[in-house]
Amino acid sequence: MIIGLCLLVGWQAALPVAAKAPIETLLITGQNNHNWPVSHQVLKRILESSGLFTVDVAQTPPAGGDMSLFSPDFDAYRLVVLDYNGDAWPEAVRERFENYVKNGGGVVVYHAANNAFPDWKAYNEITALGGWEGRNEKSGDWVYWKDGALVRDSGAGIGGSHGQQHSYVLNRRNADHPVTRGLPERWLHAQDELYDRMRGPGNIRDVLFTAYSDPATGGSGREEPLIFTVDYGKGRIFHDMLGHAGPSPEESPALQCTGFQVLLLRGAEWAATGKVRQPVPDDFPTATTLSYRKNYVEE
Repeated sequence: MIIGLCLLVGWQAALPVAAKAPIETLLITGQNNHNWPVSHQVLKRILESSGLFTVDVAQTPPAGGDMSLFSPDFDAYRLVVLDYNGDAWPEAVRERFENYVKNGGGVVVYHAANNAFPDWKAYNEITALGGWEGRNEKSGDWVYWKDGALVRDSGAGIGGSHGQQHSYVLNRRNADHPVTRGLPERWLHAQDELYDRMRGPGNIRDVLFTAYSDPATGGSGREEPLIFTVDYGKGRIFHDMLGHAGPSPEESPALQCTGFQVLLLRGAEWAATGKVRQPVPDDFPTATTLSYRKNYVEE
């Protein structure tokens, strides 16, 4: 009886440790129309500095290289972070990725990863909205926010644009989702691109934050969905259009923004586990005040 009791106590004591084991994460990068050498380093640092994630980087060959050398094992990870826009993946890799997401894998779609693979139907369903790379009305509807709901517009025109980089306010559209719970209704994001006129199948599950794309800065004049979850199989997909990388980590205000970093961490944890156990930090930006973590860690 004493031995059994000791074993039971030991097992119970081990539970919190197991529950807090780091989330195994695969970050895919290597080609992009954006500065991926900066962005993937910053994403890795933000994730690992939190203590919640361990991050392996899968880097593709350069553009025009032998993509048969790119063969990641998605099933070895609880989370895949996409920082990629470039050459097509091998068919076997595409099939494995689709199955990974369908079967419940966690995915973070970061910034220009939604530009990738305009002709890959399943990928466009995994991202829900995409831009550029020849996208137009054949790629799906424009989707934007109006009068408290998403609006779909099948009109002809480009898929994907943005005006001048500037600081703008994010508007919370779901206060009950684990990612947004406790975050302010409005918060000021640092200078960044504001993606607009995005098109696609539009299979958005939860709109989390939108922002007004002001014509004064070259925008669409619409309230654009910038952070949302996606309905695809059993997967948990967190799509975040924020986070343009500058010429260096030190010259990337969008990535240094505390709001961006906190949402990346919360969205990544949710995508991997379905829960968010992180408290809302005191330095989260307000509707009128910017906040930065220039070293990419909470200080």
